[in-house]
Amino acid sequence: MTLPEFSLEGQNAVIIGGSRGIGRGIARVLAEAGADVAVVARTSTHVEGAAQEVRDMGRRSIALTVDATNATQMDDLAHRVIEEFGPIDVLVNSVGESIRRPLVPLPDEPGDALTAQDWQSYLDLNLSSVYQGCRAFGPHLLDRRRGRVINVSSFASVQANVNMTVYAAAKAAITRFTESLAMEWGPYGVRVNALSPGVFPDPDQKTPEELQASRERLSQDIPLRRLGTLREAGLLALFLASDASAYITGGNFFIDGGLSI
Repeated sequence: MTLPEFSLEGQNAVIIGGSRGIGRGIARVLAEAGADVAVVARTSTHVEGAAQEVRDMGRRSIALTVDATNATQMDDLAHRVIEEFGPIDVLVNSVGESIRRPLVPLPDEPGDALTAQDWQSYLDLNLSSVYQGCRAFGPHLLDRRRGRVINVSSFASVQANVNMTVYAAAKAAITRFTESLAMEWGPYGVRVNALSPGVFPDPDQKTPEELQASRERLSQDIPLRRLGTLREAGLLALFLASDASAYITGGNFFIDGGLSI
């Protein structure tokens, strides 16, 4: 049995931050559901490989290298993608990176604290990149009066932890940004939702031994007693990108094995 509401046949998606991790998992699943996918990343290291995975499924894809925090580059990206791909149906903002440092040096604890440059850089990577993606592609989506935006947040948006102030602040801001934008764009047929992953080790950044060690070390803190897979994150994104969620906007959807509770 097939469910047509989950099909993305004939649709075009842009995954900003799609070369690895959660973004790459989303790109794979959206392509499997029928979408052509433009894969965008800050560096060229993995972006062509991610795009080739989409092509291997029989879908169109281009690999583009862009600084998602740079307004001029993002405007150029939107123009190029729309020109080469045609109308955009799905925009995924998945750029993000964490840093574990105390806000200021802690007594009796060695290690570097956050610098002012760290603060601004990680706010830009995690929060400003979402703003820039929505700003650059927003006029196109609003003119079409249709589209789906998925902003990747984190379980850290609701769960505090030590040495994570800038990351948690940025991810929490994404949630309220998403809610506010959903109210702005809802009357024009554009849905905006957030996806908040838990612990999803990136196989492109860890050896098989390191991945196994992460599973053993971290899974005991998760109610389901295991880490997530990138495909599982992609399947949730598919729901939010498809007509299966046609009456949902402004939501923040956790996929974390229960970690946030």
